[in-house]
Amino acid sequence: MPVKKIGILISGSGTNLQSLIDEINKGNINGEIAVVISNKKEAYGLERARLYNIDTVFINEKKYESFELFNEAIIAELKSHEIDLVVLAGYIKILSHKFVEEFKNKIINIHPSLIPSFCGKGYYGIKVHQAAIDYGVRISGATVH
Repeated sequence: MPVKKIGILISGSGTNLQSLIDEINKGNINGEIAVVISNKKEAYGLERARLYNIDTVFINEKKYESFELFNEAIIAELKSHEIDLVVLAGYIKILSHKFVEEFKNKIINIHPSLIPSFCGKGYYGIKVHQAAIDYGVRISGATVH
């Protein structure tokens, strides 16, 4: 089976990205991360990617007149890298309808709780884990969908 070219979207520290890098390096994922894109210039995940010589791109939403144009810039970047799979690894932006259609059945999202618990507006990163602890859950996990 051919190696899948993966594009990863991040907004933060890139811990999920690091896990993917590690599993690819161990041979557990038949893929290559072709590009890491962030909507946050200072996202540490971009530095993680650079340490492994992975292309990184910061796309500033403020430079675009609309949400749709911002998403089109991301689509163009992913297409320029001939991406087979898009992984949302701590990416905290909503995707446009066009984006979802463009990569239909080629998008995976990682959410740091067992959905439907602790999801929705404001539930991302460590906030999800803190909410689970505050609630007193005994079993936690992640959802990949």
